Amino acid sequence: MRTEIASLGEFGLIDHLTKNNDTLQAGTILSIGDDAAVIDQFGRQSVISTDMLVEGIHFDLMYTPLKHLGYKAVAVNLSDICAMMATPTHITLSIALSNKISVEALEEFYEGVYAACEKYGVDLIGGDTTSTKSGFIISVTAIGEVAPDKYVTRSGARPTDLICVSGNLGAAYLGLQLLEREKKIFLENPGIQPDLQQQAYVIGRILKPEPRADITEWLQENEIVPTSMIDVSDGLSSELLHICGNSNVGCTIYEDKIPVHDETKSVADMFGVSVVTCALSGGEDYELLFTIRQEDYEKVVRNNSISVIGYVTGKDEGAVLQTKGGNKHALTAQGWNAFA
Repeated sequence: MRTEIASLGEFGLIDHLTKNNDTLQAGTILSIGDDAAVIDQFGRQSVISTDMLVEGIHFDLMYTPLKHLGYKAVAVNLSDICAMMATPTHITLSIALSNKISVEALEEFYEGVYAACEKYGVDLIGGDTTSTKSGFIISVTAIGEVAPDKYVTRSGARPTDLICVSGNLGAAYLGLQLLEREKKIFLENPGIQPDLQQQAYVIGRILKPEPRADITEWLQENEIVPTSMIDVSDGLSSELLHICGNSNVGCTIYEDKIPVHDETKSVADMFGVSVVTCALSGGEDYELLFTIRQEDYEKVVRNNSISVIGYVTGKDEGAVLQTKGGNKHALTAQGWNAFA
């Protein structure tokens, strides 16, 4: 059965999609249903970030399940809050959609939204819906809280700081390449069904990323205050250059220290590409890249999800990758360019 959005109208659609929207945060005073939401941060500072996802630019509905898309729309925004060493608490969600999308399809999308909100203890407190002549556009604003002046920016790295990254890199990019390959095969031969069971990890990394709220929580619990931090959305090289530019420093990272998953290596081999290049330039991993003081090294190495990959240098030394063979190459930003 397909229910047309026009049969509900804008306000009927909002009521339908948000009727089971429960609040999780004690600070949510007033949620959806009025002109604006009201939240109380109990003396803490608010951190706010907004991101957009546009069909045909950021996602392809041919291979992106709507539930996954809803989850991802929330997750990528929460990642920005985590990158400030803050705790996500609330989101607003605005969508623009064409008449090709049914009420049932939107219900699937919101299932993913609510699943992410529940997992990370975040309340959906408002937003907007409107129509567009084509495609599907999603805009999420994420709000977080942090103790007064305890947020971490991109501009605090200093020479001799150690460079750390959570998780592993390059998987999301290769997952995207697999999905694009299978889409091309399907369009040429609709009878051929994709078999991606052996690459479930890299596919999952692009379709259902997770913000590293666990890392910020662990750092806080262990009283480690990063000197700078950013999330890896555009590739390791690009993010390192952001930190170096904002902090007015250089850096050296080591090829053999960059963490990659075994499945990422095997898929890179299958495509005949360098797994290090995928990690440096791929993007959409949503891991946390941060710098710490050397005295925090002994604490950080106790966490198996964090890798120390290099150190911060003076600005005149530039941003450098040292290969396994000992050669040095200047890091260049070859990741995502929204206007390319």
